[in-house]
Amino acid sequence: MIDSEAHLEEQKAQLRTEALARREAVPQADRADAAKAAAQHFLEGVPLQDGQIVALYWPIRDEIDCKPLLTKLVDSGQPVALPVVLGEDLPLELRLWEDGQPLYPSGFGTLAPAETAPVVTPDIVVIPLLGFDKSGTRLGYGKGYYDRTLATIGRKPLLVGYAFAGQELDFIPRQAHDLPLDLLVTETGLRRFGDA
Repeated sequence: MIDSEAHLEEQKAQLRTEALARREAVPQADRADAAKAAAQHFLEGVPLQDGQIVALYWPIRDEIDCKPLLTKLVDSGQPVALPVVLGEDLPLELRLWEDGQPLYPSGFGTLAPAETAPVVTPDIVVIPLLGFDKSGTRLGYGKGYYDRTLATIGRKPLLVGYAFAGQELDFIPRQAHDLPLDLLVTETGLRRFGDA
């Protein structure tokens, strides 16, 4: 059992290397347009009701920029939460970002609302990805932040992957704790998995 887990982790490490290369290969000149297109696909295709809380993220490294989506949601009055890293083995804390409130550095190059911002339970969680496959399995950085966070949320939120289309991998092995995506949004459109 331990050998198979070690093999799985080795396999995922190799996939992360491939996924990083694919994401880095997206031309800089195309990134702003891709971010705008992904935001439009999200707004047109993700079932969103007034008052539902959307957990987004502040993009780091060369992740697809979700700030165009963040801006549109905040401007429309949709409640938005951003994650805060509290510790290496802890779940993320999702804090409501209220329009006009400043954001502060919160580790890993991200920005988040102040400590005084309300901690909320989201209805929709938008997850940055290193990679994804055709069955909705997601590949992250391997630190488990989203897995731990999702395990603490009482009701399952809608899980929406957010990535460049070029980050698709042929197959990602899925472990018991890996919750698959319900939806995937890229610059080329929206994809549904399972019953979503």
